[in-house]
Amino acid sequence: MRRNKWLALLVLFSVAVAILTGCGTEEPSWTSFEGAANEKTFPVPKEASKTDRASSNSDMDYVRYALPALKESDSLPAPYLEEIAAWGWTEEPNLSTFNQKVFLKNKHMVHLSVHDGSFTVLVPKDGKAAAKSKSVDLN
Repeated sequence: MRRNKWLALLVLFSVAVAILTGCGTEEPSWTSFEGAANEKTFPVPKEASKTDRASSNSDMDYVRYALPALKESDSLPAPYLEEIAAWGWTEEPNLSTFNQKVFLKNKHMVHLSVHDGSFTVLVPKDGKAAAKSKSVDLN
């Protein structure tokens, strides 16, 4: 009887540890990348999962990726920016903002927009460049 009790406690403890381990938010490693669904030459972390792709927009082809540890208030991690550069993309600082980056490579343009728990890769269709949004001071 005692042996069964210890076995039951061990199984219960193992299940609890497995549940807690699986439910924790893990930081991305920023070491493994693959091409984006809408621009194969632009890297996205392999840990990111594609959640949405819209092709109904006549100006932009966009794909949204879920990455729970990502925060809109944080800048993109240096390892990711380094990987983007290693794939041959250069940031266009005149078009970029804190959480929206624009990258160029061989006359191709990619907009990377960061949100809480996700990011979006936007690619202008047919060579169209997206308009840069500007803040207007009403004071």
